[in-house]
Amino acid sequence: MHWQIVTETNEDLIKQLQECQAIENETVAKVMRQTDRKLYCRLANPYVDQPDSIGDYATISAPHMHAFALENFVDLIKADSKILDVGSGCGYLTACFARLIEAKAQEENVTPSGRVYAIENNPELVKFSIENIISDNPKFFKEGRIKIVQGDGRKGFIGSAPYDIIYVGAASPDIPTELIRQLNIDGRLLCPVGEKGNIQKMEQYDRLNYKDVSRKILADVMFLPLTDFKA
Repeated sequence: MHWQIVTETNEDLIKQLQECQAIENETVAKVMRQTDRKLYCRLANPYVDQPDSIGDYATISAPHMHAFALENFVDLIKADSKILDVGSGCGYLTACFARLIEAKAQEENVTPSGRVYAIENNPELVKFSIENIISDNPKFFKEGRIKIVQGDGRKGFIGSAPYDIIYVGAASPDIPTELIRQLNIDGRLLCPVGEKGNIQKMEQYDRLNYKDVSRKILADVMFLPLTDFKA
């Protein structure tokens, strides 16, 4: 799941991701066009389809992986969805989720009432992501549509649970049971599962009712591990 994409603009990056079918949904393309990658990473050229370090042993995922997540969730997200972004890092996908809620509200001709909660264990990355999102669109904070908290992502954010969508941007060594508990009925969780340094599996969990959850393996991936911050 990798394409040799190197370009000079965010617009062309999204266009090439569409051409290689990493992006198939036009709403996903719109959201990623609106969220300029240069505001969220430290690459000299941010419009390359590769992950990159954002400091403190964290990375921003490659654009095709962001597209993969958004494509998976796009048909489930609504104007009033509650989303949890675990291991939110630089805040890029957090902003994309907020824009996806906005796009669904426009389709439904209603005011967006959904919220995106992002949890990141590193205080420096919390600060970095807030600065990035303010540079992108400060109304997300002014309108209360994004909330970023510092905490252990392995435990989720119980204070605002349950969530309709949970995305985990780092690998859990085993089934993320605590996060599954915070999933709403008809909600979906995506999480890479496996040990550091090994090929991991991107796994999808769908809550069917209060008792039952389905599990599906989607793809082989490689993510850094989901850990607590050690100063």
